[in-house]
Amino acid sequence: MEFSVQSQVQCHTVRTGADRLLTDSRGLIENKRVGILTNHTGRLSNGEHLVDAVVQSGLADVTALFGPEHGIMGDTPDGEVVDNAKHPQYGIPMYSLYGKIHKPTKEMLSGVDLLICDIQDIGARFYTYISTIALALEGAAEQGVSVLILDRPNPIRGIDFDGPIREQSLRSFVGWMPIPVMHGMTIGELARMWNDEHQLEKEVHADLTVVPMEGWARSMWYDETSIPWISPSPNMQRLSTAAIYPGLCFIEGTSISEGRGTPSPFELIGAPWAEPKEIIQVLEQFSIPGVTFSEEDFIPKEIPGTASEPKYEGERCRGIRLTVKDRDIVQPVRLGIQVISAFKKVHPEKTELRNRRFDILTGKSDVRKSIDAHADPQKIFDSWESERHAFGSVREKYLLYT
Repeated sequence: MEFSVQSQVQCHTVRTGADRLLTDSRGLIENKRVGILTNHTGRLSNGEHLVDAVVQSGLADVTALFGPEHGIMGDTPDGEVVDNAKHPQYGIPMYSLYGKIHKPTKEMLSGVDLLICDIQDIGARFYTYISTIALALEGAAEQGVSVLILDRPNPIRGIDFDGPIREQSLRSFVGWMPIPVMHGMTIGELARMWNDEHQLEKEVHADLTVVPMEGWARSMWYDETSIPWISPSPNMQRLSTAAIYPGLCFIEGTSISEGRGTPSPFELIGAPWAEPKEIIQVLEQFSIPGVTFSEEDFIPKEIPGTASEPKYEGERCRGIRLTVKDRDIVQPVRLGIQVISAFKKVHPEKTELRNRRFDILTGKSDVRKSIDAHADPQKIFDSWESERHAFGSVREKYLLYT
């Protein structure tokens, strides 16, 4: 599915932090032993991977590589452990930060003076790349290693932020830092905020430098930049998916299929027992901006490298397709709550919100309790408004772009 406004998109030239590193920021890495935390998205505008560019530049000695969920190559399915390895061309150790170890250890960083981070985020708290960035900051600070963030766009713009702040009791790798579900920031901005607001473990403080982008504005969607889209993870094939992901990901914590095992995860949802027509009628009563709903059945299937053992595998699900008609007015976090509330109203017994799993995604257990009690979605939105406003005041201090 493409956005209906696609033909109106105007591209602007944007230089990422990675593009700037080997041109006007070379002095930051010269004659240093560097580690690089990256994945398949860490590419320059010419298509060259950051690791290749740094190694072949001869400016620095690359002594270690670190990979997040899905691995440095980005081809491991969601949730699967990634093992340590060696770079196939350079023989450099590649350490996995998605397995038994999530934070780089003293041994991993022993030959590193500077840790470079270059990963494309998607703009949602539970996208684990930002958890990895936070833990890399902590690990580097603990070992006296400097950190260099090469900034990239927030694909869904840097304007809106929404959803509850993650409660401390619900801290997990899909909600490591106390931020809203949709944060409206770049990884460079997030790192500066966590570091300077003493939000890292034991309030450690990293020696942090951010190489900002040139040409990016907060109002830009990813396809309004000159940067080619590289799927950040196997189930994030399109920008239209990213636009609704901050709310539709909540469905992972329910008995509803979020569409994994189809070509349209998060845009196609349902269950064998669902009554789409009745659910759509409830959704239409909510007057949801920017999105339309239509009936569409689907059968989840295992997709190698993308979807392993999806919900209702091999069963026909009676589904609903979400189509974004005006992405500028979509409110994805609220959309996710409204969709689940509609399923709950039509199927109160079969729509299960799986306590811990659902709560760590929303970050607030009261959200689940309110949906189970059939609360008006607007009352749920109101429940996080004061903390959202407080976050906005802090966030404002760390924004690098207008």
